[in-house]
Amino acid sequence: MAEFHATTICAVRRGPDDVAIGGDGQVTMGKTAIMKNGAVKVKKIFHGQVLTGFAGSVADAFTLTEKFESKLEEHDGNLRRAAVDLAQMWRSDKGMRSLEALMIVMDKDDMLVLSGNGEIIEPDEQFVAIGSGGNYAYSAANALYNHTDMGAEDIVRESLKIASSICVYTNDHITVEKLGK
Repeated sequence: MAEFHATTICAVRRGPDDVAIGGDGQVTMGKTAIMKNGAVKVKKIFHGQVLTGFAGSVADAFTLTEKFESKLEEHDGNLRRAAVDLAQMWRSDKGMRSLEALMIVMDKDDMLVLSGNGEIIEPDEQFVAIGSGGNYAYSAANALYNHTDMGAEDIVRESLKIASSICVYTNDHITVEKLGK
């Protein structure tokens, strides 16, 4: 079976009214073939109040996003409760345990990383990045967040642009979703 490499997702919060998540558009098969340049891996869900982004298998990520949105509906938009429920399901459901994806979910108050082994990680900072170019985007977001007045959307875009100039599995076809003004 062909191995598909992940992507790069970066999320930043500069307060409840300045929240953004973005991802590049590259889908890579194996180590040498770019299958798609303009994939969209970030999305607004739950009536436009929650942002999600995924790295990993696209089909698995769509499944997880769907299940997460149903958990949000079940818990009236409570991001933490929905994340805990999804993580419990992810760990205990035999079919879901094989899903290979990593997700960032965020709203105006919380930012969480959900991992394939059912972990829920709350980042220490107001920015986080995952995927193949995650370390590059995280480093760029760290510098931009702490040493500029840039807003969340601009930090996300620039961090992903920097990651795309370093990581062969990340491109500069960037999609950003945001909450707030």
